[in-house]
Amino acid sequence: RVFSFEFFPPKTPSGIQNLYDRVQRMKDLGPAFVDVTWGAGGSTQELSLELCQNFSKRFGLNTQLHLTCANMHKTQLSEVLNKAKEFGIENILALRGDLPPGQELRDKEEGYFCNAVELVRFIREEHGDHFGITVAGYPEGHIDHWEDEPRISEEEYRKDLEFLKQKVDAGADCIITQLFYDVNIFLKFVEDCREIGIKVPILPGVMPINTYGGFVKMTGFSKTIVPQELREGLEAVKHSEEEVKAYGVQVMAEMCETLLKNKVPGLHLYTLNLEKSALEILTKVDMISPQDSPSQGS
Repeated sequence: RVFSFEFFPPKTPSGIQNLYDRVQRMKDLGPAFVDVTWGAGGSTQELSLELCQNFSKRFGLNTQLHLTCANMHKTQLSEVLNKAKEFGIENILALRGDLPPGQELRDKEEGYFCNAVELVRFIREEHGDHFGITVAGYPEGHIDHWEDEPRISEEEYRKDLEFLKQKVDAGADCIITQLFYDVNIFLKFVEDCREIGIKVPILPGVMPINTYGGFVKMTGFSKTIVPQELREGLEAVKHSEEEVKAYGVQVMAEMCETLLKNKVPGLHLYTLNLEKSALEILTKVDMISPQDSPSQGS
């Protein structure tokens, strides 16, 4: 049973230093890897690469760089991949990604890609098996297919699964899922993937609940399905940040325990550059020892 952490590039020098301090504390827990997100259109390109390089060289961590292809010309992508190789980064999370504000998708122009399948294929063509390639999976279906209700049609869901299979067939080695809070939806997704011949490991993406406002914002943005029991439980304690955090840790630990009992290959935690809730969850499911879980801080 393994676990891994996701971080994002901070916007300020103090935020960057805080992240280095945090990762230095968390490295000794033995994550299988850490990954670093990528801003829309490569807006955090240099910092994302720098963080991955330093996490690897300074802390000895296995790193994975997010890489999006929306409105990035293949010459830019080649430069990034060459730098990643030079910096000792061995894993790429290949995504289409979001567009920078005010831009239209340039996928019809020469040298631009329209989706992650093309990006995965390009990485394999350019670098063979040098990089391990991960792709995103969506247990509730991709948000592009949703309308007013937080569920897509069975037809669109099946199309989404077939597209995921195309990403794997193009050369992906692993799948990490979008956040979810209904374990049954994830387990069905895995079963459906296996039925259509997707055999690579599928890591569940786990988003700790740190604040009530943050939870509402994140689930609203991603249109995540929230079980009624979880929604009511958070409503009952939303007046207290500490109670929200404690309730969130308990709920997420129970969810992770169920996932582990169902033989998931590991847990991928979306830390939001915070450590306390993530480590408390791992402690409750016996993946790290109690003395490794912080008694204070965020």
